[in-house]
Amino acid sequence: MKLAGKLSILAGALSIALAGCQETAKRSVQVRPNVVVPEPSPVNRTERFPLASRLPGESLRLAELITEPQPVMDALIRQVQASYEAGKRDYRAGNLDSARDDFNRAVDLIMSSGEDIQSDPRLKDLFDRIGETIHSYELEATNEAAESPEEQKGEPAPIEEIADLSLPAGDPRLAQKAEQELISVAHDLPLTVNESVLSYLSFFQTPRGRAIVETGLRRAGLYRDMIRAVLRQEGVPQDLLYLAQAESAFKPSAVSRAGARGIWQFMPFRGQEYDLQHTRWVDERNDPEKATRAAARHLRDLYHMFGDWYLTMSAYNSGPLNVARAIERTGYADFWELQKRNALPKETKNYVPIILALTLIAKDPARYGIHVEPETPPHLDEVQPGHSIDLRLIADVVDTNVDTLRSLNPELIRFATPDDPDFVLRLPAGTAERFRAETSMIPPEKWLAWRRHRVEEGETLVSIAQHYHLSAAAVADANRLDVHDDLLAGSKITIPATAPPPGQLIRYHVQRGDTLEGIAARFDVTVAELRKWNGIRGKRAPRGARLRIFQGGEPPAAAGGTRGKSPRSGTSRLDSVSKKESATETMHHRVKPGETLFSIARAYRTTVEALRHTNPFLAERPLEAGDILTIMPR
Repeated sequence: MKLAGKLSILAGALSIALAGCQETAKRSVQVRPNVVVPEPSPVNRTERFPLASRLPGESLRLAELITEPQPVMDALIRQVQASYEAGKRDYRAGNLDSARDDFNRAVDLIMSSGEDIQSDPRLKDLFDRIGETIHSYELEATNEAAESPEEQKGEPAPIEEIADLSLPAGDPRLAQKAEQELISVAHDLPLTVNESVLSYLSFFQTPRGRAIVETGLRRAGLYRDMIRAVLRQEGVPQDLLYLAQAESAFKPSAVSRAGARGIWQFMPFRGQEYDLQHTRWVDERNDPEKATRAAARHLRDLYHMFGDWYLTMSAYNSGPLNVARAIERTGYADFWELQKRNALPKETKNYVPIILALTLIAKDPARYGIHVEPETPPHLDEVQPGHSIDLRLIADVVDTNVDTLRSLNPELIRFATPDDPDFVLRLPAGTAERFRAETSMIPPEKWLAWRRHRVEEGETLVSIAQHYHLSAAAVADANRLDVHDDLLAGSKITIPATAPPPGQLIRYHVQRGDTLEGIAARFDVTVAELRKWNGIRGKRAPRGARLRIFQGGEPPAAAGGTRGKSPRSGTSRLDSVSKKESATETMHHRVKPGETLFSIARAYRTTVEALRHTNPFLAERPLEAGDILTIMPR
């Protein structure tokens, strides 16, 4: 399954395996399957840092920082400068959490002071320097993370938790237990007890090893029935279930150091080979059922190649080519002989014994003193949203949390569903009708931006609007209410999103799965502008970085035909906007040939979304030359 090197199992175990090879040959008990499994039928296949993240806490008040009479602006700049310099010192010293706090404090001081950043060149220059410093530090941290294979997102694959340990010698007392179990338990894979397997049986009796086993046995209840059904349908042994337990402890979020994912730990290339889709929105390697189907087919194909389940599992780990070469070099198509002759990668030599030891324990945990209550699969509702929808909005409407939604839909790699009418969203049982009813109150084009809020006792429309940094009028309009209407505790209201004014500098934290094209579309800018503002030379968005973005792009050129000056200069880009563009009355624009909604939105300092909102006909057909657009003041 993984490339050689993906699984670094127990450097100390190597000496045990080497020392025990001769003993293994002398003392080994193997029992063939006592449950008949039909021979898998052949199948013809075709190739198929962020430093500036906001921290919880109250805003700082400038008045609290003034300890002696002095000009307000001087006090503000002095305090901001102190926090900024402290952040740089902490960063250079490697205290990244403290640096983040210092930089956040500096930004909070400016934003909560009520001072106009443009009103004092010193404050504006300081604000820009803070932003540039944070950006450069984040890019540095992102590049370091990209170069280090240990810096992976998600939970570590459990089989890697036992890497680089020195294993105890096999406990002879366990040998008798295991040998008795071979006779008494049903199994459809051959089971072997030898020194290699006993070493891992002994390890799984230690506190650390026992924790790994217990986690896998608990979580097995979530997927066991589904996995066995799929394995049976695909005509492979159902005991291959324990390969998934060894790989991931049935954690869909498990990620190896090499990038293998899901409960079956598929590498990207292998997942593609078995039709597991990986798009901007989903990674089906994390989907337990789809990944199980792919794993069963891959194991079946490997068995047809090698005709032996131990060699099949070895090929699943290190790739069929490594196993085939080992057989060719030695002339032995036998896993234990290849292990003894060091013909396989060292991680693969340990891989099969780990799976066999886990299988023996999982089939009769009480025999090894382990007692675990398996989790039960959750009851689910399924819906097809038909459009992209933010998981936070879903959580609002069905009264759950985002973590629950992600656990039910582990294939989602963003905080939203794909814009795919066939995508099936899993919800907590009994919530499908509520989902349909409440999302129907919000236009689908707003599902990625708007929210729903449950009214608490004593809340008013004004207080709720303040909480979301919106105007009360905007919230009232979205709910067809009057600003002074009383709200019923327990009811829900819609929270419309508001975007920063066009041309305003904002920061965007690049998430896993983001692309430059997707970010550009979200903020009505071009990819070229993103690259220019952030010094990006490659084709990919620098994951983890916080990008500088001017919402809607830089405002139109000044009268002289030149672009607005940069934020570091004395003149704001916003100074170049014409009087017509800042007028307060509703305006109308006749579309000229070659114009787009994007170009018109930029010219009038608005957004494409706002233009669509005030011109409903755009939902029915594309923009055409000669159309008259209504443009509302912002």
